[in-house]
Amino acid sequence: MWNFDEEIGREDSDSVKYDLRYEKFGKKDIIPMWIADMDFRTPGFITEKLQERLDHEIYGYFFRSPKYYDSIISWLKTRYDWSVERDHICFSPGTVPAINLCTLTFTRPGESIIVQPPVYYPFFSAVESHGRQLIYNQLREKDGKWTMDIESLSSMITPGTKMIILCNPHNPVGRAWSRDELMELARICIKNRIIILSDEIHCDLTLPGYRHTPFATLSDEIADITVICIAPSKTFNLAGLSTSSVIISNPVLRKYFMHKMDSLHTGNGNIFGSIASTAAYSGGHEWLDALTAYLEGNINYVTDYCRELIPEIIPVRPEATYMLWLDCRKLGMTGKELREFFVNRAGVGMNEGSEFGPGGEGFMRMNVAMPRSRVEKAMQQIEKAVSHIP
Repeated sequence: MWNFDEEIGREDSDSVKYDLRYEKFGKKDIIPMWIADMDFRTPGFITEKLQERLDHEIYGYFFRSPKYYDSIISWLKTRYDWSVERDHICFSPGTVPAINLCTLTFTRPGESIIVQPPVYYPFFSAVESHGRQLIYNQLREKDGKWTMDIESLSSMITPGTKMIILCNPHNPVGRAWSRDELMELARICIKNRIIILSDEIHCDLTLPGYRHTPFATLSDEIADITVICIAPSKTFNLAGLSTSSVIISNPVLRKYFMHKMDSLHTGNGNIFGSIASTAAYSGGHEWLDALTAYLEGNINYVTDYCRELIPEIIPVRPEATYMLWLDCRKLGMTGKELREFFVNRAGVGMNEGSEFGPGGEGFMRMNVAMPRSRVEKAMQQIEKAVSHIP
């Protein structure tokens, strides 16, 4: 029904991923496997609704209709058995703006916020650019398995620690944290009355055989200190439409958040983002199941290819997301050398692991959300480049 093998040219479409290759990597003739968006056609159940509204030809001020909120509520209940009330859903033009807004809302200059690297790097600026103290609780890695260091986390909490930013599922290591792991973190937060800001934008991309647990579903007490960010942007490739949700069940926290948002006039969004979100969450279940199955196939392809033909590179098997965390330490290169090697020798543009903070050295992040043929070509180029290393 859906053709994920279709090749669609994205050049000259104002695509960050394709049209800014030179600015990012210094050359254009590379396969871009970096920024987290997909090369698949937007499904018809979304584009039809967008076209229907586009044909109206008047795009004035708008409001988010009950259908917008109902679609989110239904989606979360169906996929995660998470009951969310309409009043708990706050709009944001994006997850990163929401994280920055939470920093401004729930902490004061000089107070501490904990992140767990290697992790999505905009977390760092969301803390430091607002004069807050950035604290690293580095993930532990053993035999390719990444876990939270709960003992270390407990030891670094002070009276000035006000918030922890959680990546759930985790980008870039691909963990879909288990309920038990999340409970360990939650107990610390409850004990110290620390707000958990959970970035769950990749939740819908949890792969077959794994389960996503929204942090707020652990208990009512935990939900009371939790702020969750979600969006259709990663799931349905709608980042350009700038629409996401911040779910806050605690009425006091929600009031503070909305007051800050209103003061900055960032809560309007755009009409097409609202329409696309509603369409995606209303009709996207079958498409998403097909997508995750296809992504799993791409992941299997890269994993098998490396095991059989490029043993120097060890992919970390993701439980969620379309990102592969490649362990390249056997190549014996620095982060800068790895980047230059993959760009100039292999013709593949990826994110170097050091961008994601401590623990990322020697790794590369590969985006495999593209037709299989492009993944195959990239792996062939990487194999050839590795085979020519002296």
